[in-house]
Amino acid sequence: MSNINRDGFGSRFGVLVAVAGSAVGLGNLWRFPYLVGNNGGAAFIILYLFFVITLCLPIMFSEFVIGRRTQSNAFGAIKKLAPRSGWLSIGIISVVASISIMSFYSVVGGWTLEYIFKSFSPNFLTSDSSSLSSQFSGFSKSGVLPVVMHLLFLGLSALIVVAGVKNGIEKYSKILMPVLFFLVLLLALRSITLEGSSEGVRFLLRPDFSKITGSTVLAALGQAFFSLSLGMGCIITYGSYVNKKENLFKISLMSAAADTGFAILAGLAVMPAVFAFGISPAQGPSLVFITLPQIFAQLPFGSVISVSFFFILMIAALTSAISLLEVIVAYFSEELNLSRKTSVIIAFAIIGVFGTLSSLSQGSLSQITIFGKTFFDLFDYMSSNILLPVGGLLVVLFTGWRMRREDVKDELSSGGTVALSRQLFSAIMFAVKFLAPIAISIVLLNSIGLIRLF
Repeated sequence: MSNINRDGFGSRFGVLVAVAGSAVGLGNLWRFPYLVGNNGGAAFIILYLFFVITLCLPIMFSEFVIGRRTQSNAFGAIKKLAPRSGWLSIGIISVVASISIMSFYSVVGGWTLEYIFKSFSPNFLTSDSSSLSSQFSGFSKSGVLPVVMHLLFLGLSALIVVAGVKNGIEKYSKILMPVLFFLVLLLALRSITLEGSSEGVRFLLRPDFSKITGSTVLAALGQAFFSLSLGMGCIITYGSYVNKKENLFKISLMSAAADTGFAILAGLAVMPAVFAFGISPAQGPSLVFITLPQIFAQLPFGSVISVSFFFILMIAALTSAISLLEVIVAYFSEELNLSRKTSVIIAFAIIGVFGTLSSLSQGSLSQITIFGKTFFDLFDYMSSNILLPVGGLLVVLFTGWRMRREDVKDELSSGGTVALSRQLFSAIMFAVKFLAPIAISIVLLNSIGLIRLF
């Protein structure tokens, strides 16, 4: 399919907010705070930052290079660079990973929608954690309502993607991302001004390296890798829409900084409040849907804060969901020569079915398992533990060992218009060829249980 009339981003700011939106998601607001809580606070954050700089940025460079070099979707990009080769598996994995992630991610996105509505109910907020736990369990297992919310969330994502890159993804990212940042900033300011919150701030900012264990290292590496939307085709796809004049090096740095900064800001919005009310920071995934509403119930204007928080969660989930959906839609439209509208409808139908199975597996289908896992857990495990690490590993191996070194440098330097010293480029290539593959391999082998280093 010709790229002459191919859609693309209209501005550098549009690229930044779209890529940042892809990276900033539930992983920042939901997963990052409880991982920090479970792994010693600031020491975990320092490890996380180290891995973002030394390992994740080279992977992001690689994906951007592949996408912009070819101006194609994740599968079409590899087909152009290495036709009729085993490297095409990168494109296949990207599409399958995006479908797999969306099949449970849209279910959680639906939960955030429901909790926005719940927050308006005077009977929702309570300081009784067992009541909140029963509410969440009752809703997630109830059958019809979670499925409706999953489809509603998926429909919102589809409406944005069907409008195209410039008039859909870029346009709405320019609105959603600043709103998201502003609301989280307000929540963080409220959190750190609570009486007794200073201990939570110290927990986030004062490192205790004695808490670092092997599992902490792996958790930080895994969170850094997955938080930046690497290995799932999103950056390749978005990179293909970036103008040749844009500085990929700067865009990558700014996107990684935005994602990391937002994750830390989310920690400041959550952890000081957790400490202020004497709740253990190691609450796990229940922190968002059970523990935080317990805190909101004890605050002035708690319902307003609750509505705002779950609205923030919904926006974060939505900005990531549209990037995942675009990977699938770009593949259907460019490789199968389908219109964007038809591609979105097909993607909606596929994810709608798989997501419904994931949602029902929390309740009526909980007894149906594959390899001992429910549909929800299977999609989560497949994407997080297998597809994303394998996809990321293949991307850096392809960029480091299969692509021409001159082509990689040409893209990173934007055709020689951006200064890129020989030392810096050599350091990037060393990380791409050696450091990143080794680190990803460790995460992959550990996650599937083939090795236990710690």
